[in-house]
Amino acid sequence: MARTGQELSALEQQVLLAILRRHPNAYGVSIRDEIKQETATEISFGSIYAVLDRLEQRGFVSSREGAATAVRGGRKKLLFTITGSGQSALDHAIKALDALRAGTQLQGALA
Repeated sequence: MARTGQELSALEQQVLLAILRRHPNAYGVSIRDEIKQETATEISFGSIYAVLDRLEQRGFVSSREGAATAVRGGRKKLLFTITGSGQSALDHAIKALDALRAGTQLQGALA
């Protein structure tokens, strides 16, 4: 597959998938929790927010402020939604990985 300028890192793919899974309540903590729950990988909040910022700059996600809550001391959550171009980039990344994986057989670790 040709390079499109829309390539995604593994963490970017995970963040986009977590946003889709947590929609419409995808915010930093819920995205991090979703990735941890599904992959057993602990990712720092700094890494999550750096990826979210990068994805937003690239037009792959959009953000909006949620309502203020007493639990958060009156602060608002920043909620994220995947955009059409983000969905397209994610679809491309998954298809590329599937194409590369096609015809292979995953085996256990060699001794």
